[in-house]
Amino acid sequence: MRSKDYYAILGVPRNATQEEIKRAYRRLALKYHPDRNPGDREAEEKFKEISEAYEVLSDPEKRAIYDAQGHAGLHQTGFRGFEDVEDIFSAFSNLFEEFFGFGFRERAGRKPRPGADLSYELSLSLEEIYHGKEAEITLEKYERCEECGGSGLARGAQTRYCPVCKGRGHIVHSEGFFRISTTCPHCQGMGTYISDPCPRCRGEGRVWGRKRLRIRIPPGVEEGSVIRISGEGEAGLYGGPAGDLYIKIRTKPHEYFRREGKNLHLSLIIGVVDAILGAETQVRHLSGETISIRIPRGSQPGDRLLIKGKGLPDPQGGEPGDLIVHLEVKLPSRITREQEDLLRRFAELEKEEGPRVKGKKKKTFWNRLFKE
Repeated sequence: MRSKDYYAILGVPRNATQEEIKRAYRRLALKYHPDRNPGDREAEEKFKEISEAYEVLSDPEKRAIYDAQGHAGLHQTGFRGFEDVEDIFSAFSNLFEEFFGFGFRERAGRKPRPGADLSYELSLSLEEIYHGKEAEITLEKYERCEECGGSGLARGAQTRYCPVCKGRGHIVHSEGFFRISTTCPHCQGMGTYISDPCPRCRGEGRVWGRKRLRIRIPPGVEEGSVIRISGEGEAGLYGGPAGDLYIKIRTKPHEYFRREGKNLHLSLIIGVVDAILGAETQVRHLSGETISIRIPRGSQPGDRLLIKGKGLPDPQGGEPGDLIVHLEVKLPSRITREQEDLLRRFAELEKEEGPRVKGKKKKTFWNRLFKE
């Protein structure tokens, strides 16, 4: 095992992020966990293998040593991996609690336990946000076992108190002056047992599956908002209630619009002549209609035009946002001799303006154009 590639063991690339490594380990730990594969020696060894790989790759210091020096470098630090699965449960108890809502080995009776909440990030285009959307998503999660209805019992079977520990989950025996309490070997500390578990879920009351959901996204939904769908998280254990699903909305970049709350922003590049004389142009809106934008005479670089009501809808049903157009005046990089003569003549006419309050002297547009 020492010669194996930890990245290959977890099925991740060498540049994988910590989140990708954690997600890969969760999937494999769920598959090979000893409690899901009782008596399967091969699954237990695989569980040790993936846990050793995760122990190294989830630790930035160990990962750096492994990437630079391989197994030999780790060996020099005293790292030896895991010899016993109980060491894994001890080392990763908090992680298993985060992954599954319980640690598999911490048994406190056969009580229904709630399922974990799930989160999902949904990216939408601005057009989809403008109109609203009925999105379809696919989730891989624990679902209630339909065979037993979540009870974990085969048809006609019942949960019984353990006759060995009398439902306590542990037994006490004496050794000299000492009384020692140990986990009941008959019920593995549950206090109860199922003589005939459901063959489909193996007594858990839930099975791993894939589910498609259709979700209605309201028009104008805000960036970063979270939609909660009750009961669509993971199914609970032993018939416990399901968790909730939280969907976070993300906005995809648009070709030319950008959003700021309910308002839309658009940068419009215009030429010098259009800035001076005014112009009109058309833009295709998110609604699908073509809207006209009138550029006033004498527009300056950085001017903003406000078009009321052409932003995004209000998700609460209030007034829609506005469209804000930002003007960018593009100066010509080259001009013909005839154009230069006309501009110089225009510059002379500009100098014949009447008196003005004198302020800080700065170069005019014509100075910049001719670099005088």
